[in-house]
Amino acid sequence: MNFYPTGRAIWLIALGAPIAAVLAAIIPSLWAIGAGWAAMLLLLLILDGLVAAKVNEVRLTVPGSTEIGAPLSLGLAADFSGKIGPRRLFGNLGLDQRLAEDGTVAFALNRNTADSHGFSGQATTIPVRRGTGDIGKLWLRWTGPLGLAWRQIQKQSNQSVAVMPNISAVRSPSVQMFLRDSLFGLLARKIRGEGSEFEALAEYQPGMDRRSIDWKGSARHSKLLAKEYDTERNNQIVFALDCGSTMCEPIAGLPRIDRAVSAALLTAYITLKAGDRTSLFSFAAKPELSTPFLSGSRNFFRLQQEAATIDYRHQESNYTLALSSLQNRLQRRSLIIIFTDFTDPTAADLMLEAAGRLIDKHLVLFVVLEDRELTAIIDKAPESAEDVARAVTARNLLDQKKLVLTRLRHMGIDVIEGAQQDIGTRLINSYLNIKRRGAL
Repeated sequence: MNFYPTGRAIWLIALGAPIAAVLAAIIPSLWAIGAGWAAMLLLLLILDGLVAAKVNEVRLTVPGSTEIGAPLSLGLAADFSGKIGPRRLFGNLGLDQRLAEDGTVAFALNRNTADSHGFSGQATTIPVRRGTGDIGKLWLRWTGPLGLAWRQIQKQSNQSVAVMPNISAVRSPSVQMFLRDSLFGLLARKIRGEGSEFEALAEYQPGMDRRSIDWKGSARHSKLLAKEYDTERNNQIVFALDCGSTMCEPIAGLPRIDRAVSAALLTAYITLKAGDRTSLFSFAAKPELSTPFLSGSRNFFRLQQEAATIDYRHQESNYTLALSSLQNRLQRRSLIIIFTDFTDPTAADLMLEAAGRLIDKHLVLFVVLEDRELTAIIDKAPESAEDVARAVTARNLLDQKKLVLTRLRHMGIDVIEGAQQDIGTRLINSYLNIKRRGAL
């Protein structure tokens, strides 16, 4: 523990110099007043630091886990001894850059109403990277009764916070209502009517597919009957996530890979609820994460934990190695949902070639996030030659991207391109449409 002067003490000491100079100019024998003023304030500063309250206990409250992009609240409480409590109290906490971009967070501490020697407060930060974020040193400082000296302590914390993928969309009331009304209500009827395994004959109702009418059965029973099918469950769904350098670039404040992980987990929640077997696969320069196929909503938390281990790789993605490895792993027809982005035409050609080998046996769906920053550069009115050059470059990048997406569609591969806040909902709708068609 140590103490040092406050801004008030420095200002008062400095104020004595011009006053002493004026007095010495008028009466030279008064020159010692300035030195006496400084010495007096120095003694008061030392006295203020010595009699300042002493800390008894400091308690730092840190949650064990949080989600990326979600507010993380940290609590701090401190108890002091002595007849005179601190006048002002400030706290600063060092954090891993996964938890705060600037590596620190400040606490606003207020005196407890029930205890004049107790202070408590909170600080909020936004985690910006997945993984384990360590809590660093805590600095606590307060002033003495005269406000001339700061007293300061520092403590090292051994706590950490696990930053998990954001699944706030899964808990949203709209998704829960969607699951209740769709998967277990109207959608269950549609899935039964448009699946691939014959279930029963039922009286034709308006809205049913006319191709499902059983004309022979209708003639025998003298009423219009339609075939109902039970959609196959236990399908294999693979979420393949590119975690290479392009996907590490930020979009709306978070890396693209984290936006992709959130959309993948939201859809995985639906696939598990629908009875399909779900797996996560990630790759960059080489294949990395590859989970077993899981079924049942009870395994959703396990998928979230596995997704938290997907690291940020500043490497060029090797589509040929990754997708061929994935293909060798799959023993039956599967729906492969690939989250990626591309800027290099050569890498895009390799990706198209690797995807072309997958569609011979599997159903492939590409998910690409819109780049609003490039669109903003193009739409901005140019004010200089540099603005024009940036706009032309951005236009070329977007044109190359659209060309690759068009080639994917011509190959028979579905592509979802959208804003990060909409991509999860659109992916769910695409998955459900595939289920209705019985394409798997």
